[in-house]
Amino acid sequence: MKKFNIRKVLDGLKEQASSSVSSGQSGAPENNLMHETLQSENFQLCKTVRHGFPYQPSSMAHDPVQKILAIGTQSGALRLFGRPGVECYCQHESGAAVISLQFLINEGALVSALADDSVHLWNLRQRRPAILHSLKFNRERITFVHLPFQSKWLYIGTEKGNIHIVNVESFTLSGYVIMWNKAIELSSKAHPGPVVHISDNPMDEGKLIIGYEAGIVVLWDLKSKKADYRYTYDEAIHSVAWHHEGKQFICSHSDGTLTIWNIKGQGKPFQTITPHGKQPKDGKKPEPCKPILKVEYKTTRLGDPFMILSGGLSYDTVGRRPCLTVMHGKSTAVLEMDYPIVDFLTLCETPYSNDFQEPYAVVVLLEKDLVVIDLAQNGYPIFENPYPLTIHESPVTCCEYFADCPVDLIPALYSVGSRQKRQGYSKKEWPISGGNWGLGTQSYPEIIITGHADGTVKFWDASAIMLQVLYKLKTAKVFEKSRNNKEDKQNTEIVDEDPFAIQIMAWCPESRMLCVAGVSANLIIYRFSKQEITTEVVQLLEVRLQYEVNDMESPPEGGGGGDRDLPTPGAASPSPQTTGPPTHPSTSSNSSDGVRDNVPCLKVRSTPLKQSSGYQVELVVQLVWVSGEPPQQITSLALNSSYGLIVFGNSNGLAVVDYLQKTVLLNLGTVELYGSNDPYQRQARSPRKARQPAGAKMSRKLSLPTELKPDLDHRDNSFSRSRSSSVTSIDKEAREAITSFHFCETFARKGDSAITPCLYVGTSLGTVLAVALNLPPAGEQRLLQPVIVLPSGTLARLKGSILRMAFLDNTGTFLPPAFETWYEPNAAGADSEERDKARKRRPVSVSPSTSQELQESQYAVVCSEKQAKVIALPSQNCIFKHSITETSFVLRADVVQMNIGNCVACFCANGHIMTLSLPGLRPLLDVNYLPLTDMRIARTFCFTNLGQAMYLTSPTEIQRITYSQETCENLQEMLGELFTPVETPEAPNRGFFKGLFGGGATSLDREELFGETQAGKASRGLAQHIPGPQGLEGMKGAASGVVADLARARIALDERGQKLGELDERTAAMLASADSFGKHAHDVRCYIMIRNIKLI
Repeated sequence: MKKFNIRKVLDGLKEQASSSVSSGQSGAPENNLMHETLQSENFQLCKTVRHGFPYQPSSMAHDPVQKILAIGTQSGALRLFGRPGVECYCQHESGAAVISLQFLINEGALVSALADDSVHLWNLRQRRPAILHSLKFNRERITFVHLPFQSKWLYIGTEKGNIHIVNVESFTLSGYVIMWNKAIELSSKAHPGPVVHISDNPMDEGKLIIGYEAGIVVLWDLKSKKADYRYTYDEAIHSVAWHHEGKQFICSHSDGTLTIWNIKGQGKPFQTITPHGKQPKDGKKPEPCKPILKVEYKTTRLGDPFMILSGGLSYDTVGRRPCLTVMHGKSTAVLEMDYPIVDFLTLCETPYSNDFQEPYAVVVLLEKDLVVIDLAQNGYPIFENPYPLTIHESPVTCCEYFADCPVDLIPALYSVGSRQKRQGYSKKEWPISGGNWGLGTQSYPEIIITGHADGTVKFWDASAIMLQVLYKLKTAKVFEKSRNNKEDKQNTEIVDEDPFAIQIMAWCPESRMLCVAGVSANLIIYRFSKQEITTEVVQLLEVRLQYEVNDMESPPEGGGGGDRDLPTPGAASPSPQTTGPPTHPSTSSNSSDGVRDNVPCLKVRSTPLKQSSGYQVELVVQLVWVSGEPPQQITSLALNSSYGLIVFGNSNGLAVVDYLQKTVLLNLGTVELYGSNDPYQRQARSPRKARQPAGAKMSRKLSLPTELKPDLDHRDNSFSRSRSSSVTSIDKEAREAITSFHFCETFARKGDSAITPCLYVGTSLGTVLAVALNLPPAGEQRLLQPVIVLPSGTLARLKGSILRMAFLDNTGTFLPPAFETWYEPNAAGADSEERDKARKRRPVSVSPSTSQELQESQYAVVCSEKQAKVIALPSQNCIFKHSITETSFVLRADVVQMNIGNCVACFCANGHIMTLSLPGLRPLLDVNYLPLTDMRIARTFCFTNLGQAMYLTSPTEIQRITYSQETCENLQEMLGELFTPVETPEAPNRGFFKGLFGGGATSLDREELFGETQAGKASRGLAQHIPGPQGLEGMKGAASGVVADLARARIALDERGQKLGELDERTAAMLASADSFGKHAHDVRCYIMIRNIKLI
């Protein structure tokens, strides 16, 4: 008898299961349905561009010749800005905070110093900047960095008070060191503290001024290697600035004072100023103020100098916003800022510090904004910022991305958005104007829509890897503002800071219809118009969407058009509808026991609403409290302009609304969609022990429309499941949330011979259900006859929540939902006739005609958190299926159109981005790109057509990526150029008398002073040199400016030095080997002698 082996049986089952997953179910050949054009070589993943304000900025620098700006952040990021549309993002690998930035002015290079005591040289002469050299200090902490104009020697101040000098071409340390004890000598008994400032005298490069935190300033003579003068003040120093003539300098202090010193008068300051201090009448010292963190001293040829400072306000100004103070002559202007000041820079006409600077603007870097102030106009107006830095104006809560939009859409949005611009900006052009635009090959329009916590919706032009705001919509205008009284709180339950936050958005680019769902269980439908109108009363529908298994009620007879024809009336609560005049029915009530019922979370305004051109309110839908329970948040939303319908769902069920007739067509619990064919054994919900009192609150925490898994809970507490925390385990099966919708023209039931308008519904338990839609003819009849809505059965079941559904025709071509073309809704006269004609046209649809006599006319593509399936229609046979992930789950999935085919794009919680072919579901791309760390990424990640995707990488920045090989190849040409060849301005003329009698700027041969010949070699253990990925080849490309010849000679010396260094190492190794051999030979000789002596 043959022995039974259970292991072989299990192995066989595994093989059979794996083959069915990859090639589909039995009876369906893998490749004989249709030819798939997309292959794995068509896909490649890479980052394209980052937009928005740099998150947590820490430092800033400006190149006055190239006119570009650099901003460093606390996470080690670099953002470089030129003219509008020229931006660049770089990242230090260590992720340490950027504490200082210094441009090699007009050389196409940048030096960055980090909090991990490393210094890096960036090459900006390429479209994607890269590090050429790095230097890592081992013994000392870097506190300040200074690079004089047209110098290749970089001064680095440390926490110990020492100053080291680095050659920026070779990134090697000089042996010349300024030690703190020699700098101060006996002027102070204590350590002077860290170096807070270094700069050379504008008129004498051989004199270096050094500021120490404790209040000591030293004027150091580089040639004689000793201090000429020392200046001591009893308050800590924060910054130092020179007068351009080099005879005076100014210090800012921790007590809010400014001290002006003559370089030859070291006893007391020439002048002491307390800009914001109250001057006592008795001549005593003013009361101390807050520290002045930075001061700049800029001169003009024809007028008084400018003193610009941050901080220094008196301590009694509690609650006052951060300020920048501009002192010019006798006038003092205090400019309030919206956020704390990180840094500021004064933009001047000349890069030379020994000439009149002629300041014309101040760049102020705030914690969450970038402001540029015009110094040349009265009142100091600000420049209108052309960069997309207002993404975070209110926190982003959701995003949508649309590629290949109608060509007239961006001009239409721009025309209405241009009327929203503020007035009062400077009339001058934006001063940061360096770089050149890229030569992009992408010509299709792209639009990004962002929803925000304050209820605003912003439309952005994202074409050709640029970003520009087009239009801003404020949805909160529809509702009454909350007042701080008890009665108002009871009625509206404004319990969170952001009751108007946007949860989900649905947009039809062709018809320009927009629907937004808020966290307060409300929906607003908008229609686009170019004309202003005044709406006397906002039309409102209130919906009771509460599901109870153990408290079944039948819907009323006279409900919406579809309710009375449902085959299975059942568990949904009745839905009040307002089908008459557009008024606000007063349905809010509390029962005798204090249970809230029919109360919306927000109150729609009752006064007339003036609506400017752009998006105008068509209808408001609100979910209301039911028997003491608050409405659940809306988890899914869809809109179809051709049918005039919107549908939304949550953990209780779904509702279909006809926004043309302003009526609710369907209001069902999820269980009722199954009818008598419910596959799950539902448990009745546990009876409540007590109804929630009138003071109960609704949770408005933003959630995802998917079942988020417990492995993310420990990473971010804000990762809450879409089902409310009040849902207990006993009613998990009863609460089947609606997670996705898709309108289409397809086969409503198995074996149907004709296609009809349908709505497909996906649930959190992995079920796809069909709902048939019976629409009246277009035109006037559509506004008079009811729409019939009938649930028509289950299409498929998958593992995990349903995320996305789409349809293909029998050739594999994507079938978009039918849509209505846009028309002007407020037209009059001849325009109204055009509008009526447009409304009577047949909806645009690309579904196959009903006369096709094919066995399988369509294919439904369904993607869940775990699986993807392709189902043939009308037979409803699953012909392909693929297991996307077993250990993780999909957060976002989209069916996207590429240039030569269609695919499914997925983003998983484990960070993988994948694409699958259609209809075969072959894996084409799988890259471990971005591990999910918080809810922001999951909530904002979205794919779109033509291989584009985006997500919110920080609270203030959007990261765009591409998964298209073609876009990756063309990306280099699309990016802008930061560096452009510009002539360096001529040095200021010394003049006849200054040249004759002296007094002009004196130069210094730093090469001789700091070079190895005179200064010697630096200590080897002080810092470690790390060559960049480009090495010397990259340096050759960068060295082509003013110091090009010197740089090339230096490179040749470096190459020769490297070879000599290698020779030295080999020589040292040979010497060590010879020494070792000599020792061993000596030992052998000794041993032989001792042995011979013993033998004798």
